[in-house]
Amino acid sequence: MADSVAALVPTPPLERARTDAIPWYVWAVLVAATSAVVGVIWDISWHRTIGRDTFWTPAHMAIYASGIIAGVSCGSLVLKITFAGDAADRATGVRFWGFRGPLGAWLCIWGALAMIVSAPFDNWWHNAYGLDVKVLSPPHVILALGFSGIELGAVLLVVALQNRAAGGGGGLGRAKPYSLLLAYGFGILLLNKAIMGFEQIGFPQDAHNGLYYEVCAAVFPVLLVAGARASTLRWPATTAAAVYLGISLIMLWLLPLFPATPKLAPVYRPLTHMVPPPFPLLLVVPALGVDLLMRRLGTGRDWLLAPLAGVTFLALLFVTQWFATEFQISPASETFLFGAARWNYNSLPGDWEHRFWKIGNDPATPAKLAVAAVLATVSTRVGLWFGNGLARVRR
Repeated sequence: MADSVAALVPTPPLERARTDAIPWYVWAVLVAATSAVVGVIWDISWHRTIGRDTFWTPAHMAIYASGIIAGVSCGSLVLKITFAGDAADRATGVRFWGFRGPLGAWLCIWGALAMIVSAPFDNWWHNAYGLDVKVLSPPHVILALGFSGIELGAVLLVVALQNRAAGGGGGLGRAKPYSLLLAYGFGILLLNKAIMGFEQIGFPQDAHNGLYYEVCAAVFPVLLVAGARASTLRWPATTAAAVYLGISLIMLWLLPLFPATPKLAPVYRPLTHMVPPPFPLLLVVPALGVDLLMRRLGTGRDWLLAPLAGVTFLALLFVTQWFATEFQISPASETFLFGAARWNYNSLPGDWEHRFWKIGNDPATPAKLAVAAVLATVSTRVGLWFGNGLARVRR
């Protein structure tokens, strides 16, 4: 894959591609990517507050709007470049089945098609089995692959524009708007992966478990490091983590403002408003450490950087989450700021709400943290490889 990504080196017409204004399709795919993660968070809250409802809920509409927006915008872009594009337009595309378009647009189109396929499958699944026991049910896996493709496609579209702007004579100043949008795209990907790991890392009550840190170490460094290596910003990983935190907090504070009541028995909590999502991980702290380390070591020493950045990420995450979650599970945190009335309508009240879970079965032992350190190192090395490839993308 590294060779194929490296092959997307600019040709002379590509360097003359217009990069002054942010193209409309970039805004469209970023809106689509945002709509997907917002809709999924809303949908999880909907199930935790109301239960299984009609397929045509506002949350579902926000999710599938993502596929429609990305599919239509990128499909029209491919058609325009194929049949009405000039030399510069055609130079920015790759050929597939006789059509030509940017690599990110093709990925968005594939993601939109996957989301469309998942819709009737998901509706049938709920009619057959009722409320999901797990977040990643088979139709949800197809759906997640679809909107993950759209989010990654958005990243590819933006990074190609950033690289062309930086290499076309405008320097880093001309590329900065795209670099900010690239960090935003990686922030959406961080939020996406946090949602997918909801059952392992979603609740602060899991933060004293070994699995919690193993999952975080395997998932987050690859995105933080790839975004940092590909971006021209000074603090790219920190910016992406701030985007993740910001969107998560907006949903945490916004959803409880909407009235809602349970519709599916048994009802153990008489809820009157939407249940907020759990308080997000404080990824800004380890992301800051990653940025500082990557700036200090620079490029060309990736095999040294991988273990150093991986262990740094894990150490900062461990200290931050270990102590922050002690407050987050306490009764003092049950406020609007940290999420009040945060439990499912069908969960029996009990002391489990204010204690860490599964400590006896899965404690965060030195051996498990060592496994997490290995996972963080591997994840960081993959992120460096991926980021190096993204830094060369022009189409």
